[in-house]
Amino acid sequence: MPNNQRIDPEIRLRHLTVEEALYRLDKHLDTAFMQEIEEVRIIHGKGSGKLSNAVWQLLENHPLVSNFRFANRGYGEHGVTIAELEKRHP
Repeated sequence: MPNNQRIDPEIRLRHLTVEEALYRLDKHLDTAFMQEIEEVRIIHGKGSGKLSNAVWQLLENHPLVSNFRFANRGYGEHGVTIAELEKRHP
């Protein structure tokens, strides 16, 4: 991706395997952090909860994530997680 091209702060993980979803999410968080994006919207769907649980486990231990929560009512709720990223220091 060229340096001047911004990524979408939203990532869609539905219908991916847990392994593929976590790989893509980790790369997306790294890129978002480098581009100084403050919040990432992660669409994992509700389903069985397997994917959302795996996403939350990754976020709990990710050094670039300062906080995360399910989206507000009407904005995806338990099918979407909002991750707040750490601030980059110059």
